[in-house]
Amino acid sequence: MPDTHGYLRRFDDMSVTATNKVITSYSTSFTLATRLLAPRVRADIRNLYAMVRIADEIVDGTAAAAGLSTAECGELLDAYEHAVLAAPDTRFHVDPVLHAYAGSARRCGFDPEHVRAFFTSMRRDLQQSTYDPSSFDTYVYGSAEVIGLMCLSAFLVDHPVTDAERARLDHGARSLGAAFQKINFLRDLAEDSDVLGRSYFPGVEPTAFTEEEKAGLIADIRVDLADAEAVMGALPLTARAGVLAATYLFAELTDRLEATPAAELTTRRVSVPRRTKAAILARAVTTAPRMKAGLT
Repeated sequence: MPDTHGYLRRFDDMSVTATNKVITSYSTSFTLATRLLAPRVRADIRNLYAMVRIADEIVDGTAAAAGLSTAECGELLDAYEHAVLAAPDTRFHVDPVLHAYAGSARRCGFDPEHVRAFFTSMRRDLQQSTYDPSSFDTYVYGSAEVIGLMCLSAFLVDHPVTDAERARLDHGARSLGAAFQKINFLRDLAEDSDVLGRSYFPGVEPTAFTEEEKAGLIADIRVDLADAEAVMGALPLTARAGVLAATYLFAELTDRLEATPAAELTTRRVSVPRRTKAAILARAVTTAPRMKAGLT
């Protein structure tokens, strides 16, 4: 029946509020960066990340802490993947995060293959603890690069681009997602190894992490960040400042990781102070409108 009383609109609004709460509970930097996105884009990005966060919790220890076995976590992840893939086809969901995500998936046209790739990487976290170069690249693609591609779909709603432009932007989105993931792996080296029993970087033994290994990882991250920033001027202004802020925040974190002795990275988590984050956001706000439009 028609929503003459605004029931559905109120539920939509509540669901978006719920995804905002999920994001603010888990990531200060991400929350700050998304504040610079236009309201509609901000809602779509937070709705996407809330879904991603729930999937992360299934494989990153929360479900296990609740008493679920690895097999049960796998079954729960399978069920959630099925629900996420089916969500856009239904206008109402009792799960607020799924309800909000479904609305954004319909509006932004998220590719189901990207969703499947994401869940495939999440499933690896239940089955695999070390990686060779090939499986590492596959994991990063599914866990991070496809999220960048889905974010790009949200950014480009009502902003058509040519096939050539989209190909360049896709490369930038994948590079940024990969950089963010690798930075997180480096920052979380201790927790991933000691708590979750994982070592993502091929050939790196966290207990014997060297300066040479750190330098190689930092160099790789900087290439990804540079590739992403090279196309950022082609993003719509509705998204550019927020993406630039996130990039600057992670670049600052990269600098701090580089300045931290390798041995310390295996014992503590490096972060960016709040005051520095505020200055970075201000820089993004002033820089974004002045960026050369188009692809460099």
